[in-house]
Amino acid sequence: MKKLNPEYIERVTQFVNRCPYFELLSMKLLDVGLGFSLLEINLAEKHLQPFGFVHGGVYASIIDAAAFWALFCGIEDPNAGATTVDLKLNYLAPTVSGKLIAKGRRIKLGKTLGYAEATVTDENRRILAHGTSTLMILPGNGLAMDPPLPPKFSV
Repeated sequence: MKKLNPEYIERVTQFVNRCPYFELLSMKLLDVGLGFSLLEINLAEKHLQPFGFVHGGVYASIIDAAAFWALFCGIEDPNAGATTVDLKLNYLAPTVSGKLIAKGRRIKLGKTLGYAEATVTDENRRILAHGTSTLMILPGNGLAMDPPLPPKFSV
């Protein structure tokens, strides 16, 4: 089995955490590897819907991201990316403050499609939402970084 290059993971994590959408939601990629991811959002007023609860779109965003990153590191082609083609989720409990913590897990990765899941909890490990995602592998559509990334896998 191939081993991920720690320098690659560090650079990708920094890049992802500075992307505009992650900054908009105050979402952070904390850990990522072969088949797993860990993300969190420190909740603020901007995450609430008119009834005072965290908006469902915030849950959907962190589930989508956690599933994506759990799958991405396993894609062997260093020039390939992926995109979500299906996202299914269940809202299991409301929340109004604190943190959303999402743990992503790869279920299956093929040559053209992947399947992953994510569970969202609060700081007390109360399950707030769960979802699954099907992702399509996109050859030639990898991360666009300057300067180029180090090798994805250690030799």
